[in-house]
Amino acid sequence: MLSLAELRRFLDEKRQAITPADGAVIGAPIQSQEVWAAGVTYRRSLEARADEAVSSDPYDRVYVAARPELFFKATANRVRGHGQEIFIRSDSTWDVPEPELAVVCNSRMEVVGYTIGNDVSSRSIEGENPLYVPQAKVFDGSCALGPAIALAWDYSPSDRAIELEISRSDSVVYRNSTSTSAMRRQIPELVEYLARDQRFETGCVLLTGTGIVPPSDFTLQEGDVVTIRIDGIGELTNPVRRHIAR
Repeated sequence: MLSLAELRRFLDEKRQAITPADGAVIGAPIQSQEVWAAGVTYRRSLEARADEAVSSDPYDRVYVAARPELFFKATANRVRGHGQEIFIRSDSTWDVPEPELAVVCNSRMEVVGYTIGNDVSSRSIEGENPLYVPQAKVFDGSCALGPAIALAWDYSPSDRAIELEISRSDSVVYRNSTSTSAMRRQIPELVEYLARDQRFETGCVLLTGTGIVPPSDFTLQEGDVVTIRIDGIGELTNPVRRHIAR
């Protein structure tokens, strides 16, 4: 895979305006990469996970610890793009979107760009036991990325507004915003920990945590529409479906 410098030279030589055809579907900007995620990087995320958990102690400790929380989120086939359906679990009663700045890395773990991520999560399952995090986080349609990648040399992730809007029956039922300036941890730190003792032959995508968590009396429902906006990247919109129990 190209280094950051090689990729920049290649794209500078090939750069041209591209207008999608009418009716074109914008797929997720991912091919074979794994998606990983960082947790408890914002104060709001700490508060929400402590509230949902049987014991808040693990989340209190990781927020101030030297080592960040990092977990596997999705393979490429589990990821949805702009306009595609995201899913909530059939066995969950409390589900939320998690709007996040996503970092795109090459095989050298150099940051080559940024996009919008939605780390769809089951708070009822994770709150029951922290050991259930993989089930709360990893399932088909549990992640969305897009609509495009802002290239690292053209985009600063600092102090970027992140907005979340959830609509139900054409009415907005939840809206909130935060900023990447509220992150406790720095992106280079998260990438460095993720790269320790493992290789990503085709690169990876790292979700950097959420600073927006809907209140405990809110849960996603089938038919909802989730829209996430990040300053300088664009807008990622996905309708919500519920998995059918087998």
